[in-house]
Amino acid sequence: MSARDFAGNGFEKSGANDLLKPGARSEQKFVQKHLTVRRPARNFPAMKFIATIFICLAAFLGNAQEAGTPASHAELFNGKDFTGWTFYMRSNAAPEKTWSISDGMVHCTGKPTGYMRTLQTYGNYIVTAEWRFPTNVAKAVNTGVCVFMQDRDPNASPRDIWGHCIECQGMHGHMGDFWLHGGATVNEPVNMGKTGIKMLQPSNESPVGEWTTFQCICRSNTVEIIVNGKSMNKVTGSNLSSGYIGIQSEGGPFDLHKVSLEPLN
Repeated sequence: MSARDFAGNGFEKSGANDLLKPGARSEQKFVQKHLTVRRPARNFPAMKFIATIFICLAAFLGNAQEAGTPASHAELFNGKDFTGWTFYMRSNAAPEKTWSISDGMVHCTGKPTGYMRTLQTYGNYIVTAEWRFPTNVAKAVNTGVCVFMQDRDPNASPRDIWGHCIECQGMHGHMGDFWLHGGATVNEPVNMGKTGIKMLQPSNESPVGEWTTFQCICRSNTVEIIVNGKSMNKVTGSNLSSGYIGIQSEGGPFDLHKVSLEPLN
């Protein structure tokens, strides 16, 4: 299954045998003696060294293009459409049945599980999302921001929704927890389930129906979660330091009216 994006949009041989015809031996000797082109000796160590330099340079430039830090403030959601975003939904479900835009906001039903993510990868930034849970549902449920997201393994199980990333939990009452997916590692010990790291502070999210400002400070291989201006949790020494940014659909509806990026020097 792959992410779905509905944002808009020769040489001819010479007659060498002529030199081998009867009576042509003298001509053959003359050619061999006087006209044979001697190839210069090849310096294989030097050639290998130069090739290595080009390979390393290509890899460096490729990585530089893949993970970029914006030069200034950038709005990742333009308030009108999903330009710059793509989607992955469980069972390859149609994303337009889960994600929509009206009144300058993204509306997510929360079902099925999946995510919208940036087309561009980033490193060294602060991403800010503002969301709210509606008051007309029995229970405020869940969302979150996935940082350092990597390309999905084409052979991954359909149950492996999140791939390789660090999830910054946005679940109601748990905004500040971390979940490590697909082999992501950090220095801090797991203390919740198989891959979770519980938030260090009491919940600081806004009441249901009001906007919560949720920030992820991603500096090199560290990630810190800030909720309404308060630091909730931090992980260090991650084996990831750049990747896509994702917004989760996971269980219930929410509105999203801002996703922005600030560079870190």
